[in-house]
Amino acid sequence: MSSSLGVAVPVGDVRLAGVLTLPPHPHGVVVFAHGSGSGRLSPRNSAVADALVRAGLGALLLDLLTVAEDADDRATARFRFAVELLAERVAGAIDWLAYDAIVGDLPPSLRELPVGVFGASTGASAALIAAAERPDRVRAVVSRGGRPDLAGDALARVRAPTLLIVGERDPVVLRLNAQAQLDLAGESQLVVVPGAGHLFEEPGALERVAALARDWFLQHLGSARVGSGGAASA
Repeated sequence: MSSSLGVAVPVGDVRLAGVLTLPPHPHGVVVFAHGSGSGRLSPRNSAVADALVRAGLGALLLDLLTVAEDADDRATARFRFAVELLAERVAGAIDWLAYDAIVGDLPPSLRELPVGVFGASTGASAALIAAAERPDRVRAVVSRGGRPDLAGDALARVRAPTLLIVGERDPVVLRLNAQAQLDLAGESQLVVVPGAGHLFEEPGALERVAALARDWFLQHLGSARVGSGGAASA
């Protein structure tokens, strides 16, 4: 049976509220990076996280903004495209998974698990930048209806295999994803979900996203663990 733990992830001078869910013997752990106006309670990200946990992967859902920042963003859109800030916090959460497993309350084995990042909307760019900044930790990236183009020059430094999922009825985002894929340095795949819009609200669309993400992370995280030298080992 999986277990969920409310956590406060320290990143710089802030603490980000999150929920860490782990199955009994996780093969890896996936950090979720949400888009603007969302957070750790996103029903769409939660549905994907549930599918990952059932498949034997851990999931860390967290708020990338503090309560005050989120209120400011809703009023002014100040953080709407602050992808560098969001990426810094995703990278900080990745570091925390390793660090707190040594000195805190998390299982020590968590330090050895390979990490994946799942990004939605603008959170996809933050996920990709974090993957470029933490190449020894991040083993796979999945983007749902994302804006990978906002990652800019970081795309050329992403070595982690990247899956880009876009709805068929989201033509602008589909075009931006196709263009961004050309700049990705590592393995990548673009999958178009038939009949789906930007939010994947159509019947069966989100389930398709969850299945695609699950299979991608299992393929690239699998039972690999991070060795003492930082490289993945079978």
